[in-house]
Amino acid sequence: MKFFLMPLLFLFFFSCQQKENKNTVVKTSQPVMKQRHENNTEENSKENKQIGDTIFMNFKDDKGLFTAEGSLDSIPSRVYVKFKNDDTGELNGKITPSTGKGNVRFNQIIFPDKTSDGPFGIDLKVPIQQKGTYILVIGHSQMADNPFLGTFKVELEIKK
Repeated sequence: MKFFLMPLLFLFFFSCQQKENKNTVVKTSQPVMKQRHENNTEENSKENKQIGDTIFMNFKDDKGLFTAEGSLDSIPSRVYVKFKNDDTGELNGKITPSTGKGNVRFNQIIFPDKTSDGPFGIDLKVPIQQKGTYILVIGHSQMADNPFLGTFKVELEIKK
């Protein structure tokens, strides 16, 4: 009996061990990482584009408007529009679906002090009294049929 128990215990202990992860780590110097980060921020500051589920509004056009194109691609999808504001005034926003009409709207605005307001429609007029980063949540209206799937254009203007 002893002889049968020993090989079973031996097999049990060696089968439960995890294999060693042999990932190699390549160290890069700080200037290389800093240069990549600077190049990435320069690219983001030249145009407003959607990355994942977030649109970073970093660049104003000739008219002083933040404009970008975004897309909703699934039913529970939301798009977050982030922009930084240094002045007080009024925020005017407009969503234009590529199909002309669609069930898409400004669901919520999140202020820099983490308070929020909403829901709104495809047009937005909100007084801005704080400096900092604002987040607009764009999505479907939960009260309407036919969720919007497709692309849209967002325009934001800050009037002083």
